[in-house]
Order: sequence, then structure tokens, then C-alpha cells
Amino acid sequence: MMKTLLLWDIDGTLTLSGGAGMHALQAGLRREFGVARPLNDIDYAGRTDRWIMRQIFGKAGLPDTEANLARLLNAYLTELPAALHNPSTRVLPGVHAALTALAARPHFTQALLTGNVEQGARIKLGHHGLSDYFPFGAFADDGEWRNDLGPVALRRARERLGVEFPPERVFVIGDTPHDIACGKVIGAQTIAVATGQYSMDELHAHRPVKVFPDLSDTAAFLRSVGAA
Repeated sequence: MMKTLLLWDIDGTLTLSGGAGMHALQAGLRREFGVARPLNDIDYAGRTDRWIMRQIFGKAGLPDTEANLARLLNAYLTELPAALHNPSTRVLPGVHAALTALAARPHFTQALLTGNVEQGARIKLGHHGLSDYFPFGAFADDGEWRNDLGPVALRRARERLGVEFPPERVFVIGDTPHDIACGKVIGAQTIAVATGQYSMDELHAHRPVKVFPDLSDTAAFLRSVGAA
């Protein structure tokens, strides 16, 4: 049986954080730079942490330097665990069942393809006990642009598993047009879920292979990736 690689987005796909990321960024910006401003005017869905932080510097009038990026990133990671303790943070419908079912299939490998830096991704997933499903991935640490991350994920899969996954056996799963686009860059099959900021119609317009309202229909999702 041919091996299959599933590359998962996190925010809006696996979990919702109830605004924890933005709250942690705001708290970090205030604590590290003494700047208090709302961040809801930044289109952050599907973007990388590094890209978002550069937008923050531009809007706050702060120098966009690597030193400042490191300062804000460290402050963000310090604030994030507490920010996740809010009543709106949750695992999305069907996620536990889908991840568990795929983990039981030895020919399926699950990894991350996310705009989070790796430490932030681990904090978010660890909060819900999901981190162990994903032994590796591609993160914002690897590049500022989402479309650059797919090749990184494939290289890591090849290095760790000794497998060259053909495009038809690679699935990118996410909730934004950016996820669909980055999957198409590597020729992957793209599956969209309308559990984030985009509707099913909006996601359909970007021509993924499949769009689900959420992952609550485990059997249908497993069929879409050839696992049923």
C-alpha cells in the first residue's frame, strides 16, 4: 500500500483559540515595547507569525528589525499559555476522531504545515493534548511566506521517513485560501474546512479537491484522503 502524507493547518482547522494569539501578541507588544493598540485590523488568517509581526511593526511605527522580531516573538510565546485559558478555546468538531483514526493506519503520516512558529504550534496543540499526533512539520521559523513552507514539509518527510511522497498522496488540510494555495504549490491534494473565517462558497472558489463544513463526518473525511 502506498504511503500518504497529511499536512495539517492548526488555527481554524484543528482548534480555535478564542483570540488567544492576538491577545498574546497585544500583551507582548505592550510589555516589550510599551505600545497598546488593537490588532483587529490585520488580516492574519492563513498568514505566518513572522508576517503578522511585521504588519504590527508597520502599524505601530516600530523598526522592523530581526532584533525586534525576536523580542516580540519571545514576549508572545511567554504570554500565549495563559491566553489559551479562555472559554472559547476548543478542539473543532470531528478532529479527535479523525486524528485518532489516521494514527491507527500505519501507511498514513500526519504532520503540520502552519503559519505558527514551532514553539507556538506546540503550545497551542499541547494545550489540547494534540501535539503527539504530529512528529514534525513546517513552520513560520522556516519562512515568512506560507507558499514556501510546503517544500520544507516534503523535505522533512523524506528525511525522517525515507519516502518520496507523490503529489497524489499528499494532502494539505486547512481553512483558508492561503492553505489551498500553498498546497497547490507542491502539487498536493487540498482539503478545505469551513471552520475558520471563510465560508464553504468562498473556499470552493479556490478549487480545493474537497470542502467540508467541519470534520464531524469522520467516514466522509477518511474517504476523501483514501483512508476508508
